[in-house]
Amino acid sequence: MKLIKLLVISVFLVISLDAKQIVNVNFSNLEIKDFVKLISKITKKNILINNKISGTVDLISNAPIYDTELVGILISVLEAKGYTLIENGSIYEVVRSVDVAKRNAKVLKQGAKAFGSLMVTQSIKIQGENVDIVAAKIRYLISKTAKLMTMKESNMILITDYPKNIQTIKKVIKDIATNSKAIVKVIPIVNVEAKKIQTKLAAIAKLIFNEKIPTQTVNIVLDDNTNSVILIGKEQNIKRLEKLIKTLDVESTASNGVKIYSLKNSNAQSVLKSLNAIISKQTFADPAMKPSVSASEEINAIIAVGDPVVLKGIKLIIDELDKEKFQVYVKARIIEINKKNSENLGIKYGFDGAALTNNGIYSLATNFGGVSPVGGVVNLLSELDTRDISKGFALGAAIDFLETNGASKAISNPSILCVNNQESSIYVGKTISVSTGTTTVAGQTNDSYKREDVGLTLTITPMVSSSKKVTLKVEAILENVLDDGSNNGTGQPVTSKQEIKTQAILRHAESIVIGGLVKNYDQESESGIPFLSSIPLIGSWLFSSTTTTNENDNLVVILTPYIIDKSENLSQLQKDLGILANFQKEYNEKVFKRMEENVIKTKVEVKEVNIEEDEF
Repeated sequence: MKLIKLLVISVFLVISLDAKQIVNVNFSNLEIKDFVKLISKITKKNILINNKISGTVDLISNAPIYDTELVGILISVLEAKGYTLIENGSIYEVVRSVDVAKRNAKVLKQGAKAFGSLMVTQSIKIQGENVDIVAAKIRYLISKTAKLMTMKESNMILITDYPKNIQTIKKVIKDIATNSKAIVKVIPIVNVEAKKIQTKLAAIAKLIFNEKIPTQTVNIVLDDNTNSVILIGKEQNIKRLEKLIKTLDVESTASNGVKIYSLKNSNAQSVLKSLNAIISKQTFADPAMKPSVSASEEINAIIAVGDPVVLKGIKLIIDELDKEKFQVYVKARIIEINKKNSENLGIKYGFDGAALTNNGIYSLATNFGGVSPVGGVVNLLSELDTRDISKGFALGAAIDFLETNGASKAISNPSILCVNNQESSIYVGKTISVSTGTTTVAGQTNDSYKREDVGLTLTITPMVSSSKKVTLKVEAILENVLDDGSNNGTGQPVTSKQEIKTQAILRHAESIVIGGLVKNYDQESESGIPFLSSIPLIGSWLFSSTTTTNENDNLVVILTPYIIDKSENLSQLQKDLGILANFQKEYNEKVFKRMEENVIKTKVEVKEVNIEEDEF
């Protein structure tokens, strides 16, 4: 061992405690190689030096130190020269600092505390932050020769460094994560519209939080579905905004911002359509004032969310749209009048029975109006004058008279209750089969058919202008079977179709007659001399004859509307119509009796005239 030029090193054992030794060490200008030997002797550790390390070291100690601290001092000396120690089995090995990660440095478990003097490798899990951003912030804390890499897939940092550095880095990362850790909180808004709260909070947050510091900002998200605001940020900042929300979320002194309007007479979807059409054309200075409306089909209601002042206007609109609608009860009489029989009947009783047009029917009715209306007119006709009542009874009597004497027959007497401005229809007829084609499969022929409706379709759309007048939009379609297929080569039925479209303005309980639907057909009749016409072979030829006459039937539709302004009046209307039917029956009896008397009187007068002529 070479001589020490300046100072002799004195080393002695003072005390032993828990396998640690306290030593006094002082040296100056000591070669690094000799210092390594000294440390090896004191710590009783074998140290392998593979590289020549030049230089000296000085250590001035005024107090004793542990022998284990000498290894740290040695590592500090070696670190200055670009070297360090690694533990390789039972020995220490001097290696380049930059090669430690490749020389099997000790690997600590994730989360374990790093201690000692030798460089170690450990992974650090990053919570709530991007690993690359955190690595960039703490990179300056690692030693010059340490190695650090990031693993994005697991958001982890892998580092090889001295334990003290690693512990410092872990502490800093923890502080960063704590400061930047964001929470999410959903706060329901109870009394006002959530969008208004969001707008106010956003303005307040800009004033109380520094937007240039990302960790200070709070994101405020609106959730329309739940009328809530969602806060995302630091817990302490969210608590400050939460207090403000409680202060702002108070019930308006005017009314609630959410209203549910139950509908009594209208469909919610129809009312919603009208409301949206109105709202879409309105201009709001503040877009937040624009109300939101939706329909609930389950409870047939309109749900409106908006400013209380705006909701008042919406309520006025809904009240008007939800008013009870007019209903129109339409009684229809569908009758078929034979022209020939009605003419004969007219000649017999002395009235114009041939002109069965609209005017003809009214002309016929006026001849039956000689009897005053039956007393005790019912409520439904209380607003009509005596002339209207007379016309109604007279028309009914005329139609009943034709039917009683075989000049007409009733096809149908339907009634229908119509809602104002909504289409209603009546169908009276039958369904026939019409061949659509023939197919042959494996020698077997199959015919296919479709069903067609043939009859009278009556479509009515009422439009009430007042409680006394209604416009009836009427469409009548008459379809008849002219030939069932037996009289033509096709074997297919032949049908006819007649259609009438008209509009009429009628008063309450006033009747309209729709004519012009004419059916022509040939009818054969056989006449002969009694007994002789039944002689076999020659009787039908000599003593009987067959006559073919062309018959003409007019289909007449009589409509009488009754306007109902309130639904509770419907039951009263039914009672009144029953009473009216009894009045019509009594009226008919008087009219028919008078007409029979007139016919008898006429016959007597004619007979007397003939007798007088014979005398001359």
